[in-house]
Amino acid sequence: MNLVQELQLTDEYRDLSAIIDRLDPDGNPEVALVHRASRHIQSQGQRLGIFSGSFNPLTVAHVKMIEESQKQFNLEEILLCLAKSNVDKRVFGFSLADRLFMLKRYALQQVGFSVAACSHGRFVDKIKAIKSIYPPRTSCVFITGFDTLIRLFDSKYYTNMHAELKPLFDQCSFITANRKEYNADAIRKFLSKPELRRYACNVKVIELSNAYADVSSTAIRAHLQRGASINSLVPEIIYDLIETATVSAPDEI
Repeated sequence: MNLVQELQLTDEYRDLSAIIDRLDPDGNPEVALVHRASRHIQSQGQRLGIFSGSFNPLTVAHVKMIEESQKQFNLEEILLCLAKSNVDKRVFGFSLADRLFMLKRYALQQVGFSVAACSHGRFVDKIKAIKSIYPPRTSCVFITGFDTLIRLFDSKYYTNMHAELKPLFDQCSFITANRKEYNADAIRKFLSKPELRRYACNVKVIELSNAYADVSSTAIRAHLQRGASINSLVPEIIYDLIETATVSAPDEI
C-alpha cells in the first residue's frame, strides 16, 4: 500500500521522508515536529495529550479516543506521534512517510493538533524526547488502547520492569480505552494485580461504544485487500487519500 506517486514526488513528502530517514533508533531518543498546532502549549503547567501509535492508518477509533480524552481531561494540545521504531510492529502496510503525510493532513484540519515523528518506540524513551521540546512542567498524558497498556506492563520488554517504569510514571500518566473484548471493568481488574497496583492511580479509563472499540488498523488493511469500503472506519481526509491511492494503483493494495 502506498500513496499515489504524485504525492510522493512533492517537496513536502520528500521532507517527511528525510525526517524519517534522519531519526536514529540506535541513538539518543529524538522527536521531530512536522506540524505545530497554531494553538499549542507555550506556558508551564498545561496538559499535553500524546497519542503515539503506528497509525497504519489513523482510524475513527483513534479519533474517538482523542475526543473523549479531551472532553474528560481538559487537554490543551494533542500530539500525534509516529515512532520509527515501534515495539513489536514491523513496517508493513503504508510506509512511515505515507503515515506521517496522512497524519499531517488530518492535523491541519483540527484545532490544537501537532504531529511528530520519534526515533524510539518505548514510552520511557518517547517521554524523554517529547519533554525536551515542551515547556518545563508540561503535564504529559499518553492516550492508548488497552492492548498497548498490556504491552507497557509486559516484563519481557525490561531488564527490571519497575525500575525502568518509575522514571516514566514520574513524568507522565496514561488514559486508556477499552477494546471490544475488554470493557472498563476488565481494565480495572487488570490494574488491580498486585504487581500493577502502584501504577493504577496514574491510569485513567475511558470507555468507547462497541462501534468504536472494535475498529482497528489491522481490520482496515484487511478491508482494503478485499476491496471493501473503509468509508466509515477512517476520518474523511484519510479516506480521500487512501481512496485516491486505491483507484490509481489497485494492484498494489
